[in-house]
Amino acid sequence: MGTMPPQDDHAPSERIAKVIARAGLCSRREAESWIAAGRVAVNGEVVASPARNVTAADRVTVDGRPLPSRERTRLFLYHKPRGLLTSHADPGGRPTIFNTLPKGLPRLISIGRLDVNTEGLLLLTNDGALARVLELPATAWLRRYRVRAHGRVTPAELEPLTAGITIAGIRYGPIEATLERAQGSNVWLGFAIREGKNREVKNVLGHLGLRVNRLIRVAFGPFQLGELPAGAIVEVKTRPLREALGARIAALAGADFSGPIEAREAPRGPGASRAPPSRDEGKRKHRRGDDERHGPPELARREKRGGWRGSRGRGGARGERR
Repeated sequence: MGTMPPQDDHAPSERIAKVIARAGLCSRREAESWIAAGRVAVNGEVVASPARNVTAADRVTVDGRPLPSRERTRLFLYHKPRGLLTSHADPGGRPTIFNTLPKGLPRLISIGRLDVNTEGLLLLTNDGALARVLELPATAWLRRYRVRAHGRVTPAELEPLTAGITIAGIRYGPIEATLERAQGSNVWLGFAIREGKNREVKNVLGHLGLRVNRLIRVAFGPFQLGELPAGAIVEVKTRPLREALGARIAALAGADFSGPIEAREAPRGPGASRAPPSRDEGKRKHRRGDDERHGPPELARREKRGGWRGSRGRGGARGERR
């Protein structure tokens, strides 16, 4: 008498924090904190541990509301101005980047953070799982900055940074630091790191006797700030995004490039939402700060080589955005 092959009655399951993150509500780390706070339930039962697995048949709710349907993985390039927090809300009422984004975008989260007075390229995504993968030290995407600092330094003093440095018990990995030029009592530097520890640029240069007074991120992995005006946002189209991430990162994040794009309006924050600067306004800002934005021709040429660049004139969120 033949034996019937065993049947697998188990639907594919995933950790609940990962499911929440993929729905675009938050990062996996934030989802775990929501679970710990008793805000998440499965089939009406409050979840006690982020180790809980769920399937598509389970009904997951956060604060009593069902998860939004998952849309395709999307990534946006945003030129963060100085003076804005990289946060969804601030108890002190200070302005955040999410107060200023145009209406009609999905619920976005930042991939890493920039300090309130740091400007330049910030990656935003609707996929919390992707944000987590790109933030991991193991991903090791290069972050490039232009730095203006008060003081003096020589190339010889910067050279040892290529081997990394330990400051106050904190180990910083290899750093590419180049002296571009002096400007009055300041110097302009190129600075490239892979780990992105908290206040890394300021701490390392402070150790060398320099006080950072302007910090601009010009690239994050394959994505570059280019000529994207301050406050503008642009979406990376699906095909270039898939190619830029590569198969390994896409698989680690469980990125979905075939899902739908939902037409939904992002929740309004306490501040008024405004559209990005117009093309003409961007040109005026660019002309005023051209010397500081791009520096010597060598740096400008380096920024233009390779990578996905934000472009002037695409400040609005339209079509397949960033």
